[in-house]
Amino acid sequence: MDNKKKYGIMGGTFDPIHMGHLFIAQSALKELMLDKVMFIPTGTPPHKKDKNITSSLDRYIMTTLAVNSNDDFCVSSIEVSKTEPSYTIDTVKELLELKKDVEFYFITGTDSFLSIETWKEYDELFKKITFVVVTRPGFTNQELDSKIEYFLTKYDAKVIKVLVPSLEISSTDIRERVINGKTIKYLVHEDVEKYINKNQLYLHNNNYTI
Repeated sequence: MDNKKKYGIMGGTFDPIHMGHLFIAQSALKELMLDKVMFIPTGTPPHKKDKNITSSLDRYIMTTLAVNSNDDFCVSSIEVSKTEPSYTIDTVKELLELKKDVEFYFITGTDSFLSIETWKEYDELFKKITFVVVTRPGFTNQELDSKIEYFLTKYDAKVIKVLVPSLEISSTDIRERVINGKTIKYLVHEDVEKYINKNQLYLHNNNYTI
């Protein structure tokens, strides 16, 4: 295990990817001494299939544009290339087959981790990967701590908490700013901003998912 590379997995709709995502990924990379962070834009998220989401291709391109300048980041099309809903357990199994020399660390937020028991085969995930739960410094969440302790006891889960200052940026806010003609400069990578403007994303329908 010690000879394996350490990859963080950062999954998300990334509609669009923003500086908050990049800051979390960079923080986890340094804190855990990861070799890379792999961004995985979702194809058809099972929990958002009734929502209006920008095309997989647009979201994949924006994610690639956002991480291109950082050699420690990479993007995978493992989910956007599929037409059926993407489940984390299926993606993880596929990644483990493709990259047998890699140990994976799944980076997630507190809210997502607290709802993990609603995920497909979540108990199997605990056997296959380490979870990295991002939380704010000075933020005490008794529910989170209790849940981590429960998973450690019941599933021998590997869970690491990483403290990352919140940048208070959301994809929802960025889309609303575009709709209202406000600037998104410094909220997203400049190449992502150019792509959004060039392709007039988010201007024609404001019924988007988070």
